[in-house]
Amino acid sequence: MRGSDRRSGSLFSYVDLEARVRGDHPLRAIRSLVEAALRALSEDFSELYSGMGRPSIPPEMLLRAMLLQAFYSIRSERQLMERLEFDLLFRWFVGLGVDDPAWDHSTFSKNRDRLLEGQIAAKFLTVVLAQPRVKRLLSTDHFSVDGTLIEAWASMKSFKPRTPEGDGPPPPSSGGRNAEVDFKGQARSNQTHESTTDPEARLYRKGAGMEARLCFIGHTLMENRSGLIVDACLTPADGHAERIAALAMIEPRADRPRAISLGADKAYDTQDFVNELRSMNVRPHVAQNTNGRRSAIDGRTTRHAGYAMSQKIRKRIEEGFGWIKTIAGQRKTRFRGRDRAGWAFTFAAAACNLVRLPKLLEASA
Repeated sequence: MRGSDRRSGSLFSYVDLEARVRGDHPLRAIRSLVEAALRALSEDFSELYSGMGRPSIPPEMLLRAMLLQAFYSIRSERQLMERLEFDLLFRWFVGLGVDDPAWDHSTFSKNRDRLLEGQIAAKFLTVVLAQPRVKRLLSTDHFSVDGTLIEAWASMKSFKPRTPEGDGPPPPSSGGRNAEVDFKGQARSNQTHESTTDPEARLYRKGAGMEARLCFIGHTLMENRSGLIVDACLTPADGHAERIAALAMIEPRADRPRAISLGADKAYDTQDFVNELRSMNVRPHVAQNTNGRRSAIDGRTTRHAGYAMSQKIRKRIEEGFGWIKTIAGQRKTRFRGRDRAGWAFTFAAAACNLVRLPKLLEASA
């Protein structure tokens, strides 16, 4: 017998969200890790909010929704709220009931500054890794570091000569604001120009012959046992940023009597960087750059078997960059300013760990 195609709404809802999500769904294991991390941050959340006034949307719900945005490559908060309106899986993960209305997309803009002020992204990354069942997966002796370009939310047309306040060029004669610009033959640099859209972005090229872009540099520190990201930050783009960020991230982990190792690519093969690592009791497992100059890495380091192993494992850090930039949408940041873009980059690194952790925990059980 053919069924009827008639649609009818029901007066009451008997949907149990917990029963609608299958028991082996990947988000179940992730949600247990997220819940434990958010409980550890409860006091930090309390310090960010006033003790009086109208109750806000819980920050725990906001962070769970932002994790879904990274997991499912949702481009904007508007699309995220549209998905949250009808997707029962999203409602279950965030903690909304079937009949609860979704929030307005501007809720994220209003609360992002508060979460940024409390450095919640970095703390969230830390408390996820601090859970006992996760902590035993981590290496405390062997690490790898690298950096990647994060394109700024600014076009090359916005990169204009620095001028006194109010002395900008006249509007285009066509009446629009997007005037035709020919950059050919113009000498432009960060010393004489800046972006009017995002003044903190810097013009930078990754290598000789490559295109120069307005960007930042995102840095991650990976432990070598499981390939999890243990630290992340974002800095202005310049030739020294990668090495300075690497020293800042490895220094807190080098405060121990036993030596640790740090793997890195050829960009880190400089005398100053290698000497700084050795002064901190860190073995510089840096790839040798023998392209027309003398490498700072010699037989004291390369003769050990651990050096070859570090050079092999350190390449796994690119897997994290690939996920953060492609799946989590950080190839071109949607935020202006280093602080906001850095918050999003660090939070995406935490989301990358959460995607990998269920399988790692299952394999180690």
